[in-house]
Amino acid sequence: MNRNLISILIVIVVTIVLSVWIVTTQDGHEHADGGHDGHGGHDDHAEEMPRGPHGGRLLEKDGFSLEMTIFESGLPPEFHIFAYQDGKALDPKEVMLNIKLHRTGDKVDDIKFFPQQDYLKGNLVIYEPHSFEVEVEASYAGKTSAGNTFQWRYDNFEGRTEIPEEIAKAMAIETEVVGPVSLTETRTFSGQVHTNPNLLSRVRPRFAGIVKSVRRELGEVVKAGDVLATVQSNESLQTYSVKAPIGGLIVRRDIQVGESTSDEPLFIIADLSNVWVELDIFSRDLDKVKPGQSVMIETLDKQNQRVGIIDWMSPLTAHASQSVRARVQVDNKDGVFRPGQFMRGHVTVAEHAVDLAVRQSAVQTFRDFQVVYAKFGDTYEVRMLELGRRNQDWVEVLSGIDPGTRYVTKNSYLIKADIEKSGASHDH
Repeated sequence: MNRNLISILIVIVVTIVLSVWIVTTQDGHEHADGGHDGHGGHDDHAEEMPRGPHGGRLLEKDGFSLEMTIFESGLPPEFHIFAYQDGKALDPKEVMLNIKLHRTGDKVDDIKFFPQQDYLKGNLVIYEPHSFEVEVEASYAGKTSAGNTFQWRYDNFEGRTEIPEEIAKAMAIETEVVGPVSLTETRTFSGQVHTNPNLLSRVRPRFAGIVKSVRRELGEVVKAGDVLATVQSNESLQTYSVKAPIGGLIVRRDIQVGESTSDEPLFIIADLSNVWVELDIFSRDLDKVKPGQSVMIETLDKQNQRVGIIDWMSPLTAHASQSVRARVQVDNKDGVFRPGQFMRGHVTVAEHAVDLAVRQSAVQTFRDFQVVYAKFGDTYEVRMLELGRRNQDWVEVLSGIDPGTRYVTKNSYLIKADIEKSGASHDH
């Protein structure tokens, strides 16, 4: 069976299993949420939460209530909390408030509040993702409820889902730990394979004469010392053997039995165990490409790669293309690279040691962000990233994820699909 067909069938089966698991696990689970609604695992059948005059979640107890809003219009996100007694707005100076946000990875944001205009303003930025368990403690002018404070606790999840380990294995989800990387900066050029002229032999007769026999044919591989032909000398009339001076492939045979030899080669033998790849470097990149730089050479179908070094750059410019040739010697003992074949060369023009980087294959989109999905046990949660330099494999992370965090590197699109299926909105 075709590999692509097998892969498609696996994805279909895993998707069906995951869908059944989501439906069965969501029944009977209710999650309250605050400024943000929607998350992996959210119960779509839960009753609509009470809302206050400013559109925020309303927490009520014994006539005292708090309206929870996250304000981020033109400012970094922060809590703005409005307090009420029996439906009437309270002076924020008379309210004491503390909120703790319990995040994945055992992180807790402890937020203090101070009065401003008609609301209480938090002293911390509510960084993305706005996904946490919210713990609220408040008191009003010495008035409390069943103890020292009014207390509430609710979930506010977004970009989060739960997937058991056995399901994750079936989905072929792979993870690794985010950390420092040596980020290579590359430029890609086109080029062509050429025979290494140092490994090319033009076989001529030692003495002029008549060809008596031809032992080898065009396209045959020979070893050094193999007899290629025999020639009868015109002077001594003795027959001598013409032998291969090197091992390699016969790429030209210009000889027939009965013919007289001349100064032209009878055979040309090429040792293709080492070839040259010449890359065309145009003027915009000449200041970046230099001898000694590492190059990854690959066939146009990307099925075969070799690593080499630029060992020479031509001092001349090709008239037609106005490019400069950069030469890379490539090991070719398996004969994969053929003279005349077009290639690509990815030249490493710089290396940067970065503190944090993630794999390009891990990056997905979530709302207006580029993200990866962090893993905490069976919980997967979005991490919004600010990205920097990148290459084919890695992208630098400037902010958004902590060092040592495990994140999804393979099949992250399945995590994204699961979260989107659960309804990942962003509502205040």
